[in-house]
Amino acid sequence: MQEYEDLKALIAEIEGDINKAEGGNKAAGTRVRKQMQKIKQAAQVLRSRILEIRSTQ
Repeated sequence: MQEYEDLKALIAEIEGDINKAEGGNKAAGTRVRKQMQKIKQAAQVLRSRILEIRSTQ
């Protein structure tokens, strides 16, 4: 399922910045927040896709 793969890719991309943000890097924290918004949207797309699959069965 492509939507799930997209979500996993977004999460993998953010890992380095999360570690930097924990160390106090403010710019990395901003990047994490922006990426988390994209993750939220991708999760919603995946959720909708799952409901669509369920309703067709």
